[in-house]
Amino acid sequence: MKNIRMLLVEDNRLLREGIISIINEHDDLKVGTAHGTNKTIYNKIESYKPAIVLLDIGLRNQNSLHLVKSIKKSYPDIHIVAMDLIPTQNDIYEFVQTGVSGFILKDATVSEFVKTIRIVAKGEKVLPSLLTDSLFDQIVNKTFDGPDDTSSSALFDAVRLTRRELQVVKFISEGLTNKEIAKKLHISAYTVKSHVHNVLEKLALHSRLQIAKYAHTSKAFRNVIESISLLDDE
Repeated sequence: MKNIRMLLVEDNRLLREGIISIINEHDDLKVGTAHGTNKTIYNKIESYKPAIVLLDIGLRNQNSLHLVKSIKKSYPDIHIVAMDLIPTQNDIYEFVQTGVSGFILKDATVSEFVKTIRIVAKGEKVLPSLLTDSLFDQIVNKTFDGPDDTSSSALFDAVRLTRRELQVVKFISEGLTNKEIAKKLHISAYTVKSHVHNVLEKLALHSRLQIAKYAHTSKAFRNVIESISLLDDE
């Protein structure tokens, strides 16, 4: 049986030792380690020639996202699996866009950990099980599969809005004032104003008119609206 050679990039010694101990129990898996500077990591890649790089996205001394970009540029055939305890949706989206083939949650079971490695080694993609069948899973899979007629970045912008923000956007598109929206949602006008500010920032818009236009013209917004109930309070 051919070994799957991996390079573990993890600057926490206890985690390194724990992951090595787990992986070494499997005859088809072989792992080397690297930590420190980019030069050290690249030298290890050159000498060890791994098929997979297991990368902690929370490295203390360097930017993990930049490291992914650099590795994929220099070694496009290497599969990268990102590891984190609780990755944010933004983390997952950015790392997938950059070239990561999969994610492993640090609280995953041993069988999930090993299964992810074996699947990625075959050239397939793996997302955390907690995202399976979710709207965000569909958006990230669009990024995995490549662009199509639907803009995955636009979908991502829409799904980043909270349920309350989506409610506010919908009411703005219907021409309601902050005071009227506040009355419908049973919140203060000041709170509505805060939500409007957050929407403008998240969508990179500059006015209520642009928010209304976004709601009327964005297919991404309609897709998100159809996927959740806006009647549920946060």
